[in-house]
Amino acid sequence: MIVIAVLNGTIRDFVYKKYVGELLARQISTITLILLFAAYIWFVINKYPPATSEHAIYIGVLWLVLTLVFEFGIGYMSGKTWAQMLEDYNIIKGRIWILIPIWVAVAPYIFSGC
Repeated sequence: MIVIAVLNGTIRDFVYKKYVGELLARQISTITLILLFAAYIWFVINKYPPATSEHAIYIGVLWLVLTLVFEFGIGYMSGKTWAQMLEDYNIIKGRIWILIPIWVAVAPYIFSGC
């Protein structure tokens, strides 16, 4: 999922952000990342199905934690402040990034059919 996320962000920054602006570009890339993650998670869950609904929930929580550790770890290592890193979670300002960790957490359960 890291490779998918990095490629998605790279395409956003180098292809369409200059045409649509920062906020809309982030909104578009959030939606495209949800769709790309959906395809990837569907594939993984179908190839390696969880045995129980509890296992599917465990997978989602694990992926959620790993996603947040990666995101905030990269942000911290690149010198961003907590305020800067949390900006993407400010729905009032049109930031919808919070949908990504929510999706990563619930998608394994949804696709597992448990």
